[in-house]
Amino acid sequence: MPRTQEEIRQTNVKNILQAAERLFAEKGYAGASMGEIAALAGLPKSNVHYYFSTKKALYQEVLLALLELWKQDALCFELYDDPRVVLSTYIRAKMNHSRYRAHGSKIWAMEVMQGAPIIGKRLRENLFDWAKLKEARISEWVKTKQIAPVEPSHLLYMIWASTQHYADFDYQIGLLNGDQPLDDLQFEKAVQTVTSVILRGIGLTS
Repeated sequence: MPRTQEEIRQTNVKNILQAAERLFAEKGYAGASMGEIAALAGLPKSNVHYYFSTKKALYQEVLLALLELWKQDALCFELYDDPRVVLSTYIRAKMNHSRYRAHGSKIWAMEVMQGAPIIGKRLRENLFDWAKLKEARISEWVKTKQIAPVEPSHLLYMIWASTQHYADFDYQIGLLNGDQPLDDLQFEKAVQTVTSVILRGIGLTS
């Protein structure tokens, strides 16, 4: 059965976003071209411009898609009551995306370290209120003595820094691991270590 136009569109957009994520991570926003992205996606350059009129629009979509993915990782804050379950689930989800979507994390880090020149306005609209809701949940745990006193924002920063390190510094991790990426067992130990250290820091056990 021939594919529908919508199926073709979805496939093309997916391929474009995957190619863009890789090239923006490897070359930066300024270094990556729409022609290179089209070639890696296996599409004519005109097709890329059909779906994304400018490189800026494509770059923004890559970052916003990543942010939505990270927001999904944090749905556990609404789904579960036990802070141990919430944070363990959140850390594992973040670690998995650092392993399998490292390019996206690197683009995010580069953009934010430069003061978010391309996505700053959209970032403010999407991130601030979302983070405050997570902080409120952590504050509730502190108030009800489910966890030790902690500054909610800094707990989130610690989780983000620890988990995204495995994406942003994957080369360094590989270098220190005999020029090999972490295998499944090593990665599982990393997840357990990060989880244990963070949970014990707020009076919980993993």
